[in-house]
Amino acid sequence: MASWVYLLVYLGFQVAALLCVRSAIANGRTPQGAVGWVVFLFAAPYIAVPVFLIFGHRRYPGYISIRRALRTEIAALRDLAARHAPPREAGDPGDVGRLKAFERLAGVPFANGNALRLLLNGEAAFSEIFAAIDRAERYLLIQFYTINDDHLGRDLADRLIARARAGVHVHVLYDAIGSEVTRRYLARLREAGVQIRDFHAIRRSRGRLQINFRNHRKIVVVDGAVAFTGGLNVGNEYVGRRPALSPWRDTMVRVEGPSVAQLQFVFAEDWLWSSGEKLALDWEPRPARGTATALVLPPGPADPQETGSLYFVNAIGAAQERIWIASAYFVPDTDVLSALKVAVLRGVDVRLLIPDRRDHWLVWLAAYGFVDEVRHAGVGVWRYTEGFMHQKVLLIDDDIASVGSINLDNRSCRLNFEVTLIAADRPFAAEVAQMLEQDFTRAEPVRATLSHRREKAVQLAAPLARLLAPLL
Repeated sequence: MASWVYLLVYLGFQVAALLCVRSAIANGRTPQGAVGWVVFLFAAPYIAVPVFLIFGHRRYPGYISIRRALRTEIAALRDLAARHAPPREAGDPGDVGRLKAFERLAGVPFANGNALRLLLNGEAAFSEIFAAIDRAERYLLIQFYTINDDHLGRDLADRLIARARAGVHVHVLYDAIGSEVTRRYLARLREAGVQIRDFHAIRRSRGRLQINFRNHRKIVVVDGAVAFTGGLNVGNEYVGRRPALSPWRDTMVRVEGPSVAQLQFVFAEDWLWSSGEKLALDWEPRPARGTATALVLPPGPADPQETGSLYFVNAIGAAQERIWIASAYFVPDTDVLSALKVAVLRGVDVRLLIPDRRDHWLVWLAAYGFVDEVRHAGVGVWRYTEGFMHQKVLLIDDDIASVGSINLDNRSCRLNFEVTLIAADRPFAAEVAQMLEQDFTRAEPVRATLSHRREKAVQLAAPLARLLAPLL
């Protein structure tokens, strides 16, 4: 009897491996990646099949189709952008060209008339966010990858409950993998009239074993007039209440103007996907006292192209003098690696700012597997040593800057739903440059190669972690 059971299990895994092989060949991003999966699946099907079921999916089918239901909103966004079209300098086709690529990736043009303000670290950012929430009169849109039932999470809940009881329509999205919310926490919000949902609640929910396709976006929109985005989530660690990672270094941006509507659209699309409900929102933001030109880029696994990777490749290629990238994780794909090296060859000042402390062991180790390669090519690499750095910020020359949720790793670029605000604005870029210059003073340049590190375990483990780069 036992032999028959073993035979059935064996045959089952062989069939499953063949089906996974077919999927890997059909959907593999690169021939090397497809071959890697094929070898793994045939060599060790008992291990490889479960791993493939967790990590092997690259596309999120069906999501893109919901945009048909938002045609009116898309038309409103395009009309708004057309009425706020930035002036294009005659005789400067290069500048127009590098902005055009961002526009095509985002699907919307840059719009002028935005007021942007950097918010550094959790205390300052949440002070602004909570103040804006407290002033909400009509609706609130709240989206975070992480919402925890802790001190900060309960503070947010108290404010949302107060606004809901005051008649404000409150909609909240979170990601079940990234969040630690209790049933009591959710019930308390829902009893007060807050509409709170897991992004994956009704669409292809695979539970905690399926860690691909996370919604990593951070968006707050108040009455369609003010918005926030960046790297912060809702948890005690983000305001420095986790000693091992404190002080926590992060960046958000406060937005007024046409880009608020673009951030609002990203939320509306995610809400429609997660609930089937189309929200009635204001698509005409109040005029802002600002002149910044900006757009919102929301890459995701439903995109026909790998938007996140192309975002970095275009940004690096657009740089003429400098490209500075601050990212919590550094696990680039081959396209981004090549773009970084070519930028150095063109004489561009290429700098990477990554954390010295770790919150995810494998990702931290994998970064060491790439640092020697980019340093050898001439890329400057700094490790932030004053606490944990979680920001996702990019600076191109003196006139383009981006603040959002996109890390320079494969998961952000290929598998997560992300968002970033790109500003083509010299004053804002100058603020970002000043901020990053201060961050570099709190960081140490990487000078030693991996082989010269004192920790032998890191020397051995980093190259192995790099092998897992497509999964991290």
